[in-house]
Amino acid sequence: MKFTKMHGAGNDYVFVDCFDEPLPANAALVAKLVSDRHTGIGSDGLILIASSENADARMIMHNADGTLAEMCGNGIRCVGKYLYDHGRVLKQELEIETDSGVLSIQLETYHGKVHQARVNMGTPVLEASRIPTSLNGNPPVLVPLTVNGKQLEVTCVSMGNPHCVLFCDELLDETINTLGPLIEQHAAFPERINVEFAQRISPNEVNVRVWERGCGETQACGTGASAVAVAGVLAGRTNRQLTCHLSGGTLQLEWRESGEVFMTGPAVEVFSGEWHLPKVASVAA
Repeated sequence: MKFTKMHGAGNDYVFVDCFDEPLPANAALVAKLVSDRHTGIGSDGLILIASSENADARMIMHNADGTLAEMCGNGIRCVGKYLYDHGRVLKQELEIETDSGVLSIQLETYHGKVHQARVNMGTPVLEASRIPTSLNGNPPVLVPLTVNGKQLEVTCVSMGNPHCVLFCDELLDETINTLGPLIEQHAAFPERINVEFAQRISPNEVNVRVWERGCGETQACGTGASAVAVAGVLAGRTNRQLTCHLSGGTLQLEWRESGEVFMTGPAVEVFSGEWHLPKVASVAA
């Protein structure tokens, strides 16, 4: 299996070009195998790049545990970079089909290669039943959530996938490692949830650590940063233009009055190669 390893702000994935090859039948298993940082390639998941009848390309994403994910903001920037740098497209404004809809992306190049991209992340979903969560409020802003006997105030948003944002005075390892998995798997979230721990620096700037559904803590999350931008405005913590510092890099967010969220950030190709799949995972669809 030929692959390309890429990352956006440290959120790294294994990308497979499926334009001329069939999609792997056991993609969930392949994702688990390649994502293993000891015995595989090492990544936060697997992203398949395929043709689309509705857009310039389609991205199909699996988390490191094999589960399907609707979208990835860092991943989609890398998809755009791959398509342009590898000659699959010859334009800098693209549409990419995801499991949460078709998104527009604008590529920025330097010496003929994409170095960053701006993505229209769409309009956030704020209705509790569609996030989905059983917590009260439409939107559920600064609502109580009891975790491990402690009551927290959280704000929930969907950016094509579900997010729970918690504003903290400090971003401590113990907090992320303890609360992250407990919130992810809390009964209030029937499809599990991604968790963002946000520390407000100013109305225009935050530090964020991310606990991703199906991955654990990751270096960055584009949909998560977008969710923080929306939650910050809803909770009265931040302005509509926000600089978001994550463990792996910085993203620029803007939640426009029109309702759309725009995200700008880097896209980096690390290396390409060929990985020999174990027989159990090598059957093609």
